Amino acid sequence: MAEAEVNSESVGTVVVAGAANLAIAVAKLVAGIISGSAAMLSEAAHSVADTTTEVLLYLALRRGARPADVRHPFGYGKESYVWAFLAALFTFVAGAGFAITHGVTTILVHEHSGDYLISYVVLAVSFAIESVSLARAVRQVRGESRRWGTTPRRFLRLTADTTVKAVFLEDSAALIGLLIAGVGLGLSQWTGDELFDGVASILIGLLLLVVAAILARSNISLLVGRAVPERLHHEIERELAGLPTVDRVDTLLTMQLGPDDILVAAKIDFRDEATGADIEADADEAERRLTDRYPEIGYVFLDPTRSLPGAGRHARRIQQEPGPVRDAPLDTAYPGPAADARPPDGPSDQEADGRR
Repeated sequence: MAEAEVNSESVGTVVVAGAANLAIAVAKLVAGIISGSAAMLSEAAHSVADTTTEVLLYLALRRGARPADVRHPFGYGKESYVWAFLAALFTFVAGAGFAITHGVTTILVHEHSGDYLISYVVLAVSFAIESVSLARAVRQVRGESRRWGTTPRRFLRLTADTTVKAVFLEDSAALIGLLIAGVGLGLSQWTGDELFDGVASILIGLLLLVVAAILARSNISLLVGRAVPERLHHEIERELAGLPTVDRVDTLLTMQLGPDDILVAAKIDFRDEATGADIEADADEAERRLTDRYPEIGYVFLDPTRSLPGAGRHARRIQQEPGPVRDAPLDTAYPGPAADARPPDGPSDQEADGRR
């Protein structure tokens, strides 16, 4: 995949989110300088941290889209998860850590140095800007979920594009956080007690902790090597089993190589009467069917093998366990590979493989 082929919609979503966070940081900084509020200046630092997170997500998209080379024959897709994981850690440390620490400090000091009015104005402006960023992410999520014939909620849970997932969750958390901050400021102004402002800040920090934990867990799973969802696994298996010369699919393994790249590897028991030419033709047909229906499939490896009783059951059982499969990606992609199978009388460890 050439670098120019990076998912432009995901890049646009990240850029919009980054610009929104930068604008919010500037607004909070101006409010902090005018009002002298330490809280607003601290919130400006928080938004700068969010902007840095978007920069890391942008790097995740660009670095992960580099084409395969001799040292990395399957490409650099997994590197995108490294940068996305660092973004999650940054949210954890700079975002959640600061919010909780600032909340505790506010409760202990019980002092508000700023103007409530300017704080409300900045919160309202921030809410409007964050809404624009979230609307972009929601539009992408809905479009992708329709393409895959699933619900937006399921798409977010299973997608391998962790950048759009991160933007959606962070913007959603930001809007909720702004509402919490508004309630906290309102109660503090009404009662004259800064306890509510401090508690609101702590709640925002806990919210960010949840978001960071979800994103970190998702990226770790993808870095380890996550399978496609169970439904997609069965559909791939049906496509292979439907070929004329195939007696059964003995073992089918899949792996997410990157946000836009799926690997498919299968041990196939071809019919005894099939000739080498028949097997080669059906192997090409298998590749064509899979890549036409799922352009996300970038590699297909087929291994003609004679089935033995019980062979392959363990591998299929691993694929269908709830952990790696239900948390697995529903979207992903490279435009496909080429599969070239060998006849059954050839060496069983010689795989048919290719790259389109």
